[in-house]
Amino acid sequence: MLKYVEIFTDGACSGNPGPGGWGAVLRYGNREKEISGGEQNTTNNRMELTAAIEALSLLKEPCRVTLTTDSKYVCDGMNLGWARTWRSNGWRKADKKPAQNTELWEKLLELDGYHEITFVWVRGHNGHPENERCDKLAVEFYRQFKETKEDEK
Repeated sequence: MLKYVEIFTDGACSGNPGPGGWGAVLRYGNREKEISGGEQNTTNNRMELTAAIEALSLLKEPCRVTLTTDSKYVCDGMNLGWARTWRSNGWRKADKKPAQNTELWEKLLELDGYHEITFVWVRGHNGHPENERCDKLAVEFYRQFKETKEDEK
């Protein structure tokens, strides 16, 4: 029987590209863990994917996971099979243009093969408590980059 884990994720970016951050909350039973990180020069979609990847990568054994995100990019990429199709088409989209963030999609697909993941979309900035926590973690992280850059001036 697989352990059941809930994961909530969010990514944020100031400018697109610009400094970005991601946050995640993992819940197993009554235990919770918050994680966050970021990059100096990134995009919102990269931070959304990174949040999911980093959270899933913490799980030490195969688990049944509900991953809740406000990213349609992540949810649709997985639930509608876009990422698998892009990969099978040599990382080309239906319009023959190159897919973006392929190395991140590859990692997420690998993790999806290891765990049993259900991707759930929620509207962002709409009062969902865990989504709001993840947003706060992500924004706090990218603000550190902005403050460091301003201090260097």
